Amino acid sequence: MKGLSFFGKAIFFINSVFAILLVFGYVLPYIPPHIFPRLSVLSLLLPVLLVINTIFLIYWILRRKRQLFLSAFVLIIGIGHIGSLYSFGSNTDMTQKDGLKLISYNVRSFNINGWSKEENIGDRILEFIADRNPDVVCLQEYHPSFSLSAEQFPYQYKKMSERSKKFGQIIYSKYPIIHTGSLDFEKTGNNAIYADLVIKSDTIRVYNVHFQSLRVSSKLNTLKNEDSKRLLGRMGEAFKKQEEQLMKYLDSEKNSPYPVILAGDFNNSPTSYMYRKIKGDKQDAYKEVGSGTGRTFTFDFIPLRIDFILADPKFEILQFKNHDIKLSDHLPIESVINKNFKF
Repeated sequence: MKGLSFFGKAIFFINSVFAILLVFGYVLPYIPPHIFPRLSVLSLLLPVLLVINTIFLIYWILRRKRQLFLSAFVLIIGIGHIGSLYSFGSNTDMTQKDGLKLISYNVRSFNINGWSKEENIGDRILEFIADRNPDVVCLQEYHPSFSLSAEQFPYQYKKMSERSKKFGQIIYSKYPIIHTGSLDFEKTGNNAIYADLVIKSDTIRVYNVHFQSLRVSSKLNTLKNEDSKRLLGRMGEAFKKQEEQLMKYLDSEKNSPYPVILAGDFNNSPTSYMYRKIKGDKQDAYKEVGSGTGRTFTFDFIPLRIDFILADPKFEILQFKNHDIKLSDHLPIESVINKNFKF
């Protein structure tokens, strides 16, 4: 670090710390969370680490210092992650007629607990979904006080939490449901359910998943009042629970007799171990035809994509869209899949 002032050396030291954290973020998708549970938090912060290292790169370029090579190197080796965090697609028309339209939405109990001061949130959510007129709807944090029309969606399967009968998940369908199931995650209100739908002469399985919640506020100011050690410990335990739930899900999917469409709230990022394992060879609808950051949850200024629609390679994904409506702490996502299946 010859030629650097004391200030320059201090900046480069901080730069080196963030470069190391970014590298850890790159390798975490390959490390089961139970090994380093607290480090798993970095998978959520990867977008921030990328931005910070980009700022350092620009700083050293402007100063014409060779220290720029550190940030340049860690950014180049992680270029493959960009596709998970940002898509340059533009297919947002959503007017495809001959397709299976699916909406997934964490509705936060339709504001029954009064988290928002907005009025009539439950009715507005139902109105939004009805207007979109999907074929299949997967809701997480469902509350039975609000229901979609049985005339529009004649088939449904819901599973309420064993801890609270007023909290659970539901799958609505315009197509006949011939079989259903619940994975019944242990010691939690989170769960995964599935329904087998008959569409034309084919049968498909739709999973609606809600993996372990992190129980973290979306506001940075709220987190400042928490003890950081306890916060990291709690999040680490949540990541370990997610890993257990993931294994249970994968066992169920492996035994599915039908091609799978998976939708729901993963409570984790597309740069995580959970996402890599659960995606497998399935298609991520956002990555296939989506655009922008794909954010479904905003932690203050950090756009996070933690809600997903994944589909078996046998399906053809036609369209995908994130709807920017603030009726929950999550945003609804919608995808259209070709109904002319080629199984």
